[in-house]
Amino acid sequence: MSEQRRTPIRVLVVDDEAEVREAYRQILLETDVSQDIAAFHDLRSRLFNRTGDGPRSEPRSASRAAAFDPIFCGDAEAAVAAVQDALARDQPVAVAFLDMRMPGRDGVWAATRIREIDPGIEIVICTAYSDVDPADIGGLVPPEDKLSYLNKPFHPHEVRQMTIALGSKWRAERHIVRLAYFDTLTGLPNREQSRSRLVSAIEAAKRHDRILAVLYLDLDNFKRVNDTLGHAVGDELLRVVAQRLCDSLPHIYPADSDSETHRRVGDIARLGGDEFLILLPGLRHAKEAGAAADALIRALSQPIQLALNSLVVTPSIGIALYPQDGADGESLLRNADLAMYFAKRKNSGTFAYYDGAMNAAALQRFTIEDRLRGAIERKEFSLNYQLQFDVSSGSVSGMEALLRWSSAELGAVPPAEFIPIAEETGMILTIGQWVLRTACRQARLWQDEGLPVGRMAVNVSGREFASPEYPAQIAAILRETGLDASKLELEITESVVMADERWTEKALAELKQLGVSLAIDDFGTGHSTFARLRQFGVHRLKIDRSFVTRISEHSDDRAIASGIIAMARSLSINVTAEGVESSPQLLFLQEHACHDAQGFYLSKPVPAEQARELLQRARQIIHGTPTQRIRAITG
Repeated sequence: MSEQRRTPIRVLVVDDEAEVREAYRQILLETDVSQDIAAFHDLRSRLFNRTGDGPRSEPRSASRAAAFDPIFCGDAEAAVAAVQDALARDQPVAVAFLDMRMPGRDGVWAATRIREIDPGIEIVICTAYSDVDPADIGGLVPPEDKLSYLNKPFHPHEVRQMTIALGSKWRAERHIVRLAYFDTLTGLPNREQSRSRLVSAIEAAKRHDRILAVLYLDLDNFKRVNDTLGHAVGDELLRVVAQRLCDSLPHIYPADSDSETHRRVGDIARLGGDEFLILLPGLRHAKEAGAAADALIRALSQPIQLALNSLVVTPSIGIALYPQDGADGESLLRNADLAMYFAKRKNSGTFAYYDGAMNAAALQRFTIEDRLRGAIERKEFSLNYQLQFDVSSGSVSGMEALLRWSSAELGAVPPAEFIPIAEETGMILTIGQWVLRTACRQARLWQDEGLPVGRMAVNVSGREFASPEYPAQIAAILRETGLDASKLELEITESVVMADERWTEKALAELKQLGVSLAIDDFGTGHSTFARLRQFGVHRLKIDRSFVTRISEHSDDRAIASGIIAMARSLSINVTAEGVESSPQLLFLQEHACHDAQGFYLSKPVPAEQARELLQRARQIIHGTPTQRIRAITG
């Protein structure tokens, strides 16, 4: 079915004479445009059917449903208000017939104001005077190709055919505009269109001396939906999110906000991927933006049923306010995006207001990211080694390789600052291979010297572990360095292990076949169970330092630590307590038969040469109590 028959052409008629408006009413409401279109196609068929013997289709029976949707106004100011209202309801006027001569504001004044409000509308100037110069009017109401003229008196066919022609032109141009400025998946304005809307919103906020809030919204873990359920499900999820945003928009404004400035469809846009923009104009207080963001988060966090999948997605939202956070669209967008990033980093599913301090933090982050690139080639990375001790004997049971970065520009950068950035950018894959190769090579070197290295523990990032090639990369590096697989222990955090249990089970099985040991790092902070860990076949649990640090002062932490040790021993899983910083902590671990311990009280992380000296002492010191031996080795 054609667009003309699906949707009536919305027409605005402006004339101060009631009789004239009634004439328009009879022309537009008593005519079915489909009859005219059918007649046109029949005439074209008869004119251009050269053989004359081709089949002629019978005209389809025309529906008497109204083909035009007219709006009638008696003066220019009412016409301007009608166009504004139509746009606010997302039902724009296609064609406007404006009488040239009216008491008060005339047709040219109305045309000028209407064109400012809606640049796409087709305007027809109706006049009984021949002295009207189209060039003069075209200069006031550009562009001239969207301005037509109709002389009075006119025949009903003129009005009808002009409406059909201009309405069809308007629809065609609107379709092209939608392709260029609207997102085809969700139907929302796209990034380009949202920038234009943002500029006009800033001008309105300046004019009315009100606050404009820019909300930058990003869905948390959306990539996981695409990767696990497919892009078709991901696309449907985005459509549902877009609809929920549209449904929520009318309800998130405070009751006393400006009615003229809110509830516009153009105030929501899809910027690309899973990122959306929401504009909240006409606010009186900054806190209203936070309340709106909170309402949007609640609306989007409700379960979404897609085919056989029930999904719960949470958005992170950043808020920037005009004028305090930026006087132009680019600044407001950038600062809202930055605030969103900080909200996501702090706690997914929350919102954050932009703060000037974020710029300094973002600059530091971008500088770190820039200097990380090429750090391996510049030989800025090094490894420190922290000894692990068997608490029952005081001997060295192993050591953990810890990455350090000293940048020529930034100096010593803490791992807590650069490792998350390496994870986000994917650089951790290359860096992780360097760490593993260097640690294995060093362990093999010490073994060749006859030093009691025990095992070499290396941390594994989530990005590395999720790679299907990771087990093969481990095997290749072991062959390259010549280190026996039994001397390598891979430490994987509890949260990474439980993120994808199916892949974890497969990957750990492949790694066990190589002969490497597997340790769960930061145990006690996630949601894993002993039953699952036993099924995975892990060799070691590392009790998170947060429990060890407080075992001397908090009975709950003592109970948790002792419970982990006892349960692990019953399942033949070794336990290492990390973060040991005092003698009472070490004594507690010895009393509860913990296997191994590491921490500053026992040995600080040291460069390779100092670690070599500690290993040489460990080889020589064989007498004394366990604690005495540890103190003698570490000095």
